[in-house]
Amino acid sequence: MKLGNIRVSTIEQNTARQLDGIELDKRFEDKCSGSNSDRPALNQLKDYAREGDTVLVHDISRLARNIEDLINLIKFFNDKYVTIQFVKENLIFSHDLSNPINNLMLTLLGAVYQFEREMILERQKEGIAQAKLAGKYKGKPNTINRQAVWALLDQDLSIRKVAKELGISPVSVQKIKFER
Repeated sequence: MKLGNIRVSTIEQNTARQLDGIELDKRFEDKCSGSNSDRPALNQLKDYAREGDTVLVHDISRLARNIEDLINLIKFFNDKYVTIQFVKENLIFSHDLSNPINNLMLTLLGAVYQFEREMILERQKEGIAQAKLAGKYKGKPNTINRQAVWALLDQDLSIRKVAKELGISPVSVQKIKFER
């Protein structure tokens, strides 16, 4: 069977371009970050795949974001005698097809994708730091009603009871308590 593994990072993103025009027997779609390999559709695919199946993935970054997860996933499927095919990179990994060039390409491309992701995160941190210095970045808006916290604390309720009553964490209550 041809099984498609499709992943986008957010619900708003479109999965249509991935594996478009490729006939698949079954599709497994995740709409979440690829930062870890514990994803609902990927876990279903891992359970569903059988010996002789081929898992098609648009590109390496759609399966895993770091080289360790990538290698572990390929090993997992190959140990089940399931072939993995990356369409964009034109790489195929199979239990019976040990290809040193493919292994080298996988390691290099995986490292490049991981490096690229780390660079994006670094630029994001730098941008946030600059915005904070310019007074343009305030972070997440404060949604906790401090007056309500203080009112309940004034009634001699415990920190845990105040937190439960307001649906916030005890740590937040404690921080607000010491702001006065």
